[in-house]
Amino acid sequence: MKNSLAAIDHYIHGQPVANTSGRTQDVFNPATGTLTGRAGLADVDQLNAAVAAAQAAFPKWADTPPIRRARVMFKFLELLNLHKDELAHLITAEHGKVFTDAQGEVSRGIDIVEFACGIPQLLKGDFTEQVSTGIDNWTIRQPLGVVAGITPFNFPVMVPMWMFPVAIAAGNTFVLKPSPTDPSPSLRIAELLKQAGLPDGVFNVVQGDKVAVDALLTHPDVKAVSFVGSTPIANYIYETGAHHGKRVQALGGAKNHMVVMPDADIDQAVDALIGAGYGSAGERCMAISVAVLVGDVADKLIPKLVERTKTLKVLDGENLDAEMGPIVTKAAHERISGYIALGEQEGAKLLVDGRGFDGKQAGEGCDGGFWLGGTLFDHVTPEMRIYKEEIFGPVLGCVRVKDLAEAVDLINAHEFGNGVACFTRDGNVAREFGRRIQVGMVGINVPIPVPMAWQGFGGWKRSLFGDMHAYGEEGVRFYTKQKSIMQRWPESIGKGAEFVMPTAK
Repeated sequence: MKNSLAAIDHYIHGQPVANTSGRTQDVFNPATGTLTGRAGLADVDQLNAAVAAAQAAFPKWADTPPIRRARVMFKFLELLNLHKDELAHLITAEHGKVFTDAQGEVSRGIDIVEFACGIPQLLKGDFTEQVSTGIDNWTIRQPLGVVAGITPFNFPVMVPMWMFPVAIAAGNTFVLKPSPTDPSPSLRIAELLKQAGLPDGVFNVVQGDKVAVDALLTHPDVKAVSFVGSTPIANYIYETGAHHGKRVQALGGAKNHMVVMPDADIDQAVDALIGAGYGSAGERCMAISVAVLVGDVADKLIPKLVERTKTLKVLDGENLDAEMGPIVTKAAHERISGYIALGEQEGAKLLVDGRGFDGKQAGEGCDGGFWLGGTLFDHVTPEMRIYKEEIFGPVLGCVRVKDLAEAVDLINAHEFGNGVACFTRDGNVAREFGRRIQVGMVGINVPIPVPMAWQGFGGWKRSLFGDMHAYGEEGVRFYTKQKSIMQRWPESIGKGAEFVMPTAK
């Protein structure tokens, strides 16, 4: 019988390319547990072919005027807006997040493309006339060459768009290695880029696992690597890539806290914790996983939080009433369930246990899916593993502290410094919190403070390995190198050799 499963393979030099390694990874619909396709896992030869295609396309693309590169991005932007729901459905089918959330993911990716359309302005250098007598000095920014992105399962459209729009608009060529868990959106993106007029070889997609990752990290023609994922892998990516002479931008794990002060609006705080803790089943690097309850606020907030967690609308992601969908894979479901059991063993008080959720409640045909309900712990302490480690699932833990100073000390002591929020009506509390907290992205009454396209994304401490944040102006700097040019003409050159350090004259 002929195998009817979709083969989800590669895109190299402007065309689909079948996998040749013989190795694949199964792709599932998380809502039903149904096997829907198989992603090819590239070998080193296929990865090298993608890099070769990108290397061959680089000289001409780099020499293309920035305004013409921007016009390609404008056309790509137009196509994304036409096909954004199609991309959102692909996300829901392979990741499981609810369709409205997937639409939001695509929209945030589109924001980066809009930013990249301004590349002629973003690449402008500085000019100083007469830095010394008869000498002018200016700077320009030039592309690096072949650059690569290694992206996670939780945002198969948005996170790649943190990388490639800025990179290719700046004149680089790109190799994307997406997660094989939800690989289809990357191929549709490649098709839309070609339709927008992007030359063959400028953008390539290689499905793969560690074999492809290591090949990218060690390939001599790959000049820079961007990565988003867990901290142990981010550390490995950073150290391996840097050892092989590459620029590396590796965004790692998180344990995001939300501080609720006694003066906060309790209903607003509960809404924020529910949305930020359980949205996308907690599978976000910016998800709130710890509620830090200051003073007596716990007595007012916990009962409402329990009730709201119990009544979450956990449904098939295609249901427009859904607030939360399934867990992305069976393995992730088992890992998260293990953390819930561990929390009980460690002595945290389990107020709502999501392990009892029955997939039949999510919709027709969902009884075989990877389902968990929202889970809520109280009396979590800093010594517990469920506090220290990133769970990456719909598990929210509550920690009680006496005042703002204790809350700040608690958060600053954590190894991660990705995102944080504080809910308060007090302007001085907000100001002091923003100044003193050792975290890269801070929200004041904003639970998920993801910066906009022109600002740049990135945490502190073990949430970021590398020197520059993703997208925004730092993204432009990451994907380009500065060149300084000093110039004078023979008529202004004095006679005789100069043996001293040049100085302004």
